[in-house]
Amino acid sequence: MLDLISAYENHLSKVKLASSNTVCSYLRDIRQFSGWLRTHDDVAILDVTSAHISGYLDDMQDQGRSSATVSRNLASIKNFYAYLVTSGFLERSPVTGIHVDRGEKKMPQILTGREIELLLAQPVCVDPKGHRDKAMLEVMYATGIRVSELIELDVDDVNLESGVVKCNTGKKSRVIPIYPGAVQALAVYLREFRDALISDPSEKALFVNISGARMSRQGFWKILKHYRATAHIEKDITPHTLRHSFAVHLLENGADLGSLKELMGHSDISSTQLYTHMLDQKLKSVYAKCHPKS
Repeated sequence: MLDLISAYENHLSKVKLASSNTVCSYLRDIRQFSGWLRTHDDVAILDVTSAHISGYLDDMQDQGRSSATVSRNLASIKNFYAYLVTSGFLERSPVTGIHVDRGEKKMPQILTGREIELLLAQPVCVDPKGHRDKAMLEVMYATGIRVSELIELDVDDVNLESGVVKCNTGKKSRVIPIYPGAVQALAVYLREFRDALISDPSEKALFVNISGARMSRQGFWKILKHYRATAHIEKDITPHTLRHSFAVHLLENGADLGSLKELMGHSDISSTQLYTHMLDQKLKSVYAKCHPKS
């Protein structure tokens, strides 16, 4: 890794003639990404996949990093892998189809219980697509997993009898319980409708697109935006909004930080503590709106 990063540094300064500030900024981002790879997945730079990059960006969002910071890191990683391709170290870049919504707020809005019910009720379950969408939304809110983790789920990661989903992130995995409504939605989708969507009987992906291939981040994003519109929810909703809502709703109902940390897959409790701040902000907003003396 260090040799590749050193070669990239030389390319930036000697070939691209980039300013010292630009070189320092790119290298800082790449070294931070390299450190994350060592601690989370223990994967080499040349073996990185789009799933690793998505997981890294999701972790940054979990830590409350601004969309501008996440976008800058994605740009740095993209430029680094473009260099590795043009230099012959790789045949193709793993940075494909990954986007960051620049409009996403650092502290995103949380959906209310009523808004969640409206959103989950939107899929019209009369065909395979409707049942697939219903199952995806239910699983997202039931587990609070990242969108990158949702699309990486395989059929074998679901245990309907036990009512759990196994979420794999690199070399780590966690088992997350799902409520009965999500189990039912998954059961119907798996037993009656998934086979109508897949094009290859050997396909392992739990959720697939209309072409029968594994669902993409962008595909799920579009589905979520569609149902937000049909539910007439004014708040801006991203996949992370469901994850944040899951966490805050659990805290509101008495969950402790340690348990929430395990459910969210956080490596550090400081990432989980973000949700206590979000809950505090929500309570302050309610107080300011409702207290007669405020």
